[in-house]
Amino acid sequence: MMRILVLCTHNSARSQMAEAWLRHYASELDLDAKICSAGNEKTFVKPDAIRVMKEVDIDISEHTSKTIYELPDLWNFDVLMTVCDSANEACPVYPAKTTRLHVSFPDPSGQGLERWREVRDAMAITCLNLVTMLKAGELPFEAQLQPKGLS
Repeated sequence: MMRILVLCTHNSARSQMAEAWLRHYASELDLDAKICSAGNEKTFVKPDAIRVMKEVDIDISEHTSKTIYELPDLWNFDVLMTVCDSANEACPVYPAKTTRLHVSFPDPSGQGLERWREVRDAMAITCLNLVTMLKAGELPFEAQLQPKGLS
């Protein structure tokens, strides 16, 4: 089983959406994977994240914000993907062999739903590409996952 961890600063939006997309595509492409998300700080899952994911029939309303230290078996993830720059900078050094990826997505907080949708859709493409590559036995490079035209 492949273990994937998505990290963001607060585990309130981007990492929650990426976790949901990764689960969706892992199920769709039959990748045996356990997917988690966490943050450097614990807050709450933002209502706009829940809303825009529900628009694509993915329900994250039961997700909860958690810190990295609340995860079981923390040091045994095969892939660790940070989705915001501050989480990438604050990410702990992993003593285990882990493929670490950083794909920067802008924070849609405080912006309109259209911006949330742009980030959601860019994450969908990135997560599909990641799951497809992992299913094929390939470890991706960050450049292969970086969303195009999103800033």
